[in-house]
Amino acid sequence: MIPVTKPFLPAEKEFKSYVKSIWERQWLTNNGPLVNTLELKLKEYLGLDHLLYVSNGTVALQLAIKALELTGEIITTPFSFVATTSTIVWQSCKPVFVDIDAETFNIDPAKIEAAITPQTSAILATHVYGTPCDIDAIQQIADKHGLKVIYDGAHCFGTRYKNRSVFEYGDISTTSFHSTKLFHTIEGGAVFTRQPDLLKKMALMRNFGYSGVDTFSEQGINAKNCEFHAAMGLCNLPHIDEILKKRKLLSAHYMLRLNKLNVRFQKLHDIEEYNYAYFPVLFKSEALMKESKEKLELAQIYCRRYFYPSLSALPYVNNVDMPVCDSIASRIMCLPLYHTLTLADVDLICRLLLRVQNTDENNLSESKHFGILIADQIESEINTATIKVNGSL
Repeated sequence: MIPVTKPFLPAEKEFKSYVKSIWERQWLTNNGPLVNTLELKLKEYLGLDHLLYVSNGTVALQLAIKALELTGEIITTPFSFVATTSTIVWQSCKPVFVDIDAETFNIDPAKIEAAITPQTSAILATHVYGTPCDIDAIQQIADKHGLKVIYDGAHCFGTRYKNRSVFEYGDISTTSFHSTKLFHTIEGGAVFTRQPDLLKKMALMRNFGYSGVDTFSEQGINAKNCEFHAAMGLCNLPHIDEILKKRKLLSAHYMLRLNKLNVRFQKLHDIEEYNYAYFPVLFKSEALMKESKEKLELAQIYCRRYFYPSLSALPYVNNVDMPVCDSIASRIMCLPLYHTLTLADVDLICRLLLRVQNTDENNLSESKHFGILIADQIESEINTATIKVNGSL
């Protein structure tokens, strides 16, 4: 069986060594030493001054909305995981959907201003599949209209934008360290901001608002994380460069093998700063996507319609037509991608997909995706495990 994803797990002895230290200290949670160490090592790896490790990526979004004291309407994307929208509603704000760009799958900045009203307080955008939004355009709009910006960077660990971590942008950025992510702490997440006062506020909110033994400075919740989850993060972080390199290798091999498949791929901002978090494939029709999915499942290969359906169709929001998003959500599918996936596995998946479209595997045709794929170059670099993809994935 080939699942759509598997969590990376370090050597068992690495994790047990941390567990032993937890047993010795008997300090399980409440800002323990492993949590503090993980925060320091994450800041060092990402090149950031400020971050807070929290219980999960959904709570990270809730903290961001609460800390910025947002009210009224929040402009957001209909193409994301459900938590992006549900947190807005949970915090008693109204999500206002703006359609997405047909090539990047991120929120389309050209459509944002038309959605701004006197009740608009912020823009909450998702870096879909780890590909950065048009950050500069979004910030210009926010500055012009006095809006806050939150980025849902749940897929973004290791992604950079203009030689800086993508988490540096916006008033607050958030991420997830759930076990399905390329860097995980079993359960977990983080909030990021360049504003020290805002960081201090969220640090208090993370721990019920405590500012002393018997004093409270903020309305807070329990957003802390524990020593066991931090231990998994500390085990996984030393392997992250290897994980990123392997995902890039697998993605390049997918690109090479699917070059003649009649599908499209997400357009990337910068292939050298992308983390290869997912491998989404956009089919010509929903029927062809479903047929391909069924063919793979017969071989016990499992993909995911991610994201489907459009968040604008949720039962607790005002349903609106999002023609670009609705079309893409109905036709997109993420193929298996994880650290222990092999090139032989990718070959099998690609052969089955090519057969659905009755594609002659020996008859190379012009590339159908957005960028230019130089197959011979990639094939050569796969052999040396140094992958450079000249195009979009």
